[in-house]
Amino acid sequence: MGPCVVERLRQVYPDARLVGLDTGYFATCLLNRRAPLPERILNRQDFVDIRDVRPEYLAGVDVLVHLAAISNDPMGRAFAEVTSSINEKATVRLAQLARQAGATRFVFASSCSVYGLAEEGARTEQSAVNPLTTYALSKVNSEKALAGLAGPDFVVTCLRFATACGMSPRLRLDLVLNDFVVSAIASRTIRILSDGTPWRPLIDVVDMARAIEWAIQRDPVEGGEFLTVNTGSTAGNYRVRDLAEAVASHIPGAEVQIDPNAAPDQRSYKVDFSLYRALAPRHQPSLDLFESIERLKSGLAAVRLDDEGFRASLTRLHVLSSLVQNGELTSDLRWQTDPDATLSAAAPARPGRVDTDCLRLA
Repeated sequence: MGPCVVERLRQVYPDARLVGLDTGYFATCLLNRRAPLPERILNRQDFVDIRDVRPEYLAGVDVLVHLAAISNDPMGRAFAEVTSSINEKATVRLAQLARQAGATRFVFASSCSVYGLAEEGARTEQSAVNPLTTYALSKVNSEKALAGLAGPDFVVTCLRFATACGMSPRLRLDLVLNDFVVSAIASRTIRILSDGTPWRPLIDVVDMARAIEWAIQRDPVEGGEFLTVNTGSTAGNYRVRDLAEAVASHIPGAEVQIDPNAAPDQRSYKVDFSLYRALAPRHQPSLDLFESIERLKSGLAAVRLDDEGFRASLTRLHVLSSLVQNGELTSDLRWQTDPDATLSAAAPARPGRVDTDCLRLA
């Protein structure tokens, strides 16, 4: 999502000074490795572990958009302790530092996964949360802590995003719709690992970026100094098997395989997005399911999907695990290299600061 957010903010705020902060785990996870890095749009890119952010990194920052996280359930299971440290403890510390530095807005990327298993109807912001994973629990705990930091001079917006999907320069294949599209194109087979009945709300990364734009500029009179809001559209609630069928209908020759003996996925929730519709009428999701599928299909047209390393290079858990196995990262996901090293053309980003005018990846 990061590249899409950067692109959107540059369009909306052409004269703003945009500064990126990232540890660079997935710096090389580009769909087109000959394209210039998305970070070129920024005025400055700092490569640093979020757990090690110092006050000077936030000097002069008016708005902080916080996307950094161990960002899904498989990674949360594999790196549970680190997930709590990065997603929760480092998030709260970052918000504290931002407020102390004089920032007036903090936008937090939360998740509808906090609802877990919810069979009683569409979940609203007043519904009980039921986090079933380390990742979801980290979002719940972060929201609670951020509520205590908000005030007239520090407006906090927690966007409980629907499940992300869609084309991005750093495409993720550990997202349900993205995985289905790649599978349909590469093998003409879409395999559903559950019984296909779980509900998932979806939102395209393009519309996630638009929601962040809204959160940056929203009037705290509407929603309050602290706001948690489900972010997506009610029309975007789908059963997993319906997503697979939609992809198959859009890609000729693709078929869906469902294991009738598979256990149901315990993560199943429909979400009510009426509050977001009321608060952000001009920033409602603009891409429907088939538009997201078509953008993925078009973006993948120039990629060799028969390359064995393609899927692995765009699956976040595989990338992290490989970096640990190769000795690039420690078991707590810290870089083994010199903290003053910077991005090279042949390796992931290392902590440091770089001039984004010359950022390219061969």
